[in-house]
Amino acid sequence: MKKILLFLLLIIPIKICAISTSAESAILMDIDNNRILYANNIHDVRSVASISKVMTAVLAIESGKLDDKVIINDSIKKAYGSAIYIQIGEEMTLRDLVYGLMLRSGNDAALAIADYVGHDEFVNMMNHKAQEIGMKDTTFNNPCGLDEEAGNYSTAYDMALLTSYAMKLSEYKKIVSTKIYKLDTNKNHYIWHNKHKLIDNEYVNGGKTGFTKKAKRTLITTGSKNNLNLVVVTLNDGNDFKDHENLLNYGFDNYKNYKFLNKGYLNLYDDIYYGVYNLSIKKDIYYPLKKDDDVLIKYELNDVPTEGITGSLVLIVNSKEVLRESIYCEKRIIKKKKTLLDRLMKLW
Repeated sequence: MKKILLFLLLIIPIKICAISTSAESAILMDIDNNRILYANNIHDVRSVASISKVMTAVLAIESGKLDDKVIINDSIKKAYGSAIYIQIGEEMTLRDLVYGLMLRSGNDAALAIADYVGHDEFVNMMNHKAQEIGMKDTTFNNPCGLDEEAGNYSTAYDMALLTSYAMKLSEYKKIVSTKIYKLDTNKNHYIWHNKHKLIDNEYVNGGKTGFTKKAKRTLITTGSKNNLNLVVVTLNDGNDFKDHENLLNYGFDNYKNYKFLNKGYLNLYDDIYYGVYNLSIKKDIYYPLKKDDDVLIKYELNDVPTEGITGSLVLIVNSKEVLRESIYCEKRIIKKKKTLLDRLMKLW
């Protein structure tokens, strides 16, 4: 493997300040690359209460059944705590139930979703999806987060990973950013206001509230500003909304989402051997940086050009690899230069 190194020194004029929270566990993470911008006990396993419903929403959305009509059955009889007060025999779409789940934290909605999407296998689906996402310290036992019996246990880090995954689903992002949802069914008229107190903030675009006596207050908030997309998760935080506002402001004030390269062709002028080939990447390369970060871009290329994937672009920040993107290779098509005779023959 041949290595070509390109050093970049970045000076970003942004202010630096300290930050702290009242939470037992807290994390501030970049959604697009999962860079951790603030951390406190992020791998401590705790009861997470209703923020578990993010996973329930993800499975409902990925089922492809959001437009299906659901007839509410007696599965909701086991629900208690927060509810949207749906009734047996009531008809609504699965999408409507997800709105009730995420805006009002309806435990009855969670049970109805679980019954329709996975029946008795829904909890297994939750845990399988958690492993797929990389949530190594998470165990789900129900679709709603109640913990009077077997609750749901996770970490601030795992829940940030889950939220980062969910925010890449357009339907999820649309639902959690909704302030008011109105619904008419065969039995009722609903007006659901989003419980998340920060949703009216100009840069907050979603999140999920949670509370049980065991978990105490749990909260997820997502926000976007200047092309920087962030998620905050706190567990057992008595001052959570204020802490989330402060953490988001800390992230936006101290980090910039820096664009390194545009998708498309790469120009490696000093690489003669690859001169007859086009090298390219498939997407723009962004990464959040703060002042004084040391940044290195490294190109790792095969000694012999290989059409298709022929190497990797590696981004290293503060001596740690943080991003790796495939480099593609294709032979350059060299057009034959037309002679005077060729042009005359064309006119003929």
